[in-house]
This record gives sequence, structure tokens and C-alpha cells, in this order.
Amino acid sequence: MKDAKPQRHPFPCKHIFRTKTGLVYFHQYFNTMTDTTHTFSSCCIKHFSWSGTPSGTESTLSNLPAYVTGTNTLAAVLYVHDALGWKFSNARLLADHFAKEANVTVYMPDFFGGERLDEDAVKEGRWGDVDMPGFTKRNAREVREPEIFECARELRGRYEKLGTVGYCFGGWAVMRLGGKEHKPPLVDCVVCAHPSWMTKEDIDGYGSAPLQFLATEIDTMFPPELKQYAFQKLIIDRQGKDGVAADWVHLPGVAHGCLTKGDEHIEGEREAMIRGKDSAVAWFKQWLST
Repeated sequence: MKDAKPQRHPFPCKHIFRTKTGLVYFHQYFNTMTDTTHTFSSCCIKHFSWSGTPSGTESTLSNLPAYVTGTNTLAAVLYVHDALGWKFSNARLLADHFAKEANVTVYMPDFFGGERLDEDAVKEGRWGDVDMPGFTKRNAREVREPEIFECARELRGRYEKLGTVGYCFGGWAVMRLGGKEHKPPLVDCVVCAHPSWMTKEDIDGYGSAPLQFLATEIDTMFPPELKQYAFQKLIIDRQGKDGVAADWVHLPGVAHGCLTKGDEHIEGEREAMIRGKDSAVAWFKQWLST
């Protein structure tokens, strides 16, 4: 009998929390399109919608639409969203938690120029209805970095303390916000969660703002070799010199995207989401208190 050929599930991301083998095969399938530093992993956009209703409001920041939540007039957080954008309910609920639990005002601008992925198509795996190559090109780093910087500059001028948090797409951005070229620094602390598109140059160019990594174990966008490089360069090599106050949170057994798109009803994923949220809250409370 001939060996059975493995089936290519159109979107097996729901299995990535169960087996590492499935994850490796899945990413080999999806990422044949292009280099992972220039595309989104499917886990960046596949999601489970959380229960709850966001409590913030829609306003503007630096001429961009923005979700705003919280009332603190002294401390703010710039939230750089993931691939599902600023209207994604899970992201807004997470921003609400930060605002309430860390006592900060959170701003999440639209960094995709009004464009939104079709969430139904993403959920159902109808990839023919999703122009991912075009979406990626329109929202490339060089396209979005200037407006991300401008939003941070505006908040820096309005608040005594400013932190930033970025998930997936937002991960590279917050590393750039913490870059050493900003003098004085743009931000007082950074939370970088399962980043996409982050490079060694971003790590080498990081400044001195207190930095927290929320690192999922299973992550081809932030693979072991890049994790090791970041830990070595930002923590080990800088001891006793220009050291960075750092917090490395390892989240075993869960995959890239879990902290904003995991299933709250599944044990393991739920605990990782809570731990990730609580870790970020503690970081903000430590460095943004006024």
C-alpha cells in the first residue's frame, strides 16, 4: 500500500496549540508565499472572538482614527495593533484591561489606512477572498513607521509618562519606538508580544527603555534563534554597561497570536492570555506610575 500523502488543511491553525508537528507543517505550507519577515503568519490573523463589549471611544490621534480608553491625564500607552487592525474587538477589550488595571489612557490608532481584513473570510479559511500579498505591501514597515512615530511624538508631548505595547505586526514597531536614535527617548517602557517582522537590526538598535518580551513557545515569526539573539544582545551582552531593565516572559505550549486571538474556553490558552495580560499590566504599573 502506498504511503498516504499528508493533507494540506486550508487553515489548520486551530491545531497549533495541540501539536508542534502540525505547526511546523502548517507554517511550511503558508509561508511558501514569501519570507516570514515580510508577510503575516496565518496565526497572526486566525482568531477566536472573546466575549465582552469594549468600553472606550473612537477619536483621533495625529490625524488617524483611534480607539481611546482610560482617563489618566498623566500616563498613556500607545497600542500598536496586530494584523486584524484597530477595530478588532479582542484588541479593544485588551486595551480596556490595560486602562483599568494599570491606570493609563490607551490609544490604539488605525495603522492600516482604513483597510480591514475580512474577518469572516479569515475565520472560514477563504483565502481566495483575502489579498494578503497586497495587504502586506500596503502596510509594509517603511509605509507605517512614520505615522507610528508621529503618534508617539504627539503623546510624548501630552503625557508625563508614555509606554507602548505591540502584538504581532506591532512587535517590530514597538522595538523601533524604543530605538536608541530617539533622543530624548520616545517611550518610557515597551511591551513586545509575539512579534512579527522584527529583525536583528531592530534588536541591535534598541535603546534603554525598560523592555518586556511576551514570547510564545511555538512561533516561527519569532523563532528560537531570534529569541536567543534578542536575549543575548539585550540582556547578557549589556550587563554592567548600558543595561536594559528587562522582563522575559516565556509562554510554553502556546503559539504565535495566542495573546490576542486565543480561545478563552481552552485550558492552557486561557491561562497564557491571562498571564500575558497580567505581565503587561505589572510592567506598565512599574514604569508609568506618576
